[in-house]
Amino acid sequence: MLELRDVGRTFGRRGGGAGVAGLDLRVDPGEIVALVGLNGAGKTTLMRLALGMLRPDAGTVLLGGIPLARAPRELWRGVGHLVETPLAYPELTARENLRAAAELHGADPGVADAALRTWHLERWERQRVRRLSLGNRQRVGLAAALQHDPGLIILDEPGNALDPAGVIVLRDQLEARARSGAAVLVSSHHLDEVARIAHRIVLMNRGRLIGALDPGETELERAFFERVRDDDERAEAAAATEGAAL
Repeated sequence: MLELRDVGRTFGRRGGGAGVAGLDLRVDPGEIVALVGLNGAGKTTLMRLALGMLRPDAGTVLLGGIPLARAPRELWRGVGHLVETPLAYPELTARENLRAAAELHGADPGVADAALRTWHLERWERQRVRRLSLGNRQRVGLAAALQHDPGLIILDEPGNALDPAGVIVLRDQLEARARSGAAVLVSSHHLDEVARIAHRIVLMNRGRLIGALDPGETELERAFFERVRDDDERAEAAAATEGAAL
């Protein structure tokens, strides 16, 4: 289980990501939650905070009910993630990468062979990752994130660079993991794709969570853009009012 309680993070002038504020989000076992927002909305920042890659300025992140700073190694080993770029060593082969990732998570390195088959990477298993196509590097990263049967899965734009066959494998894998009790958080800007698997679609804009959509709702894209437009208009009106008061 993953929970963010009133989490915030700001960045200095040099940037480092989109600032976020007041984030309240819970992902329960067996649930797939899709995080959707325009570029720069703060999705990647939220995920980096959830994984301890960034330290929040405010609020608390809980992993299995335990604050991140106190979460034991065994709990961290049960997390599978892919944020921004595939977690792969470019000079190692695809197979070597998967075996290294398995050992890092305390799993039998033999799971790498099954992962290669699942993701249809057998043809490239002895090829160095730096020589793989972008789509196959993404497959290696996803295989490494999922092969150890994690109880919490956090994936940032996992469908990036995947061909239709890869998207089907990804969808099947996430649905199977959720049925087995994993808590799954994925970010995407492809509403039609996440609507096929998500139990909830959470909307993010300007560094805040602004509501949710039912995956079964008709005209999801229209509903999404209307929510974002309304939020933008409220933010601009508030800024204008504040400016007039100064």
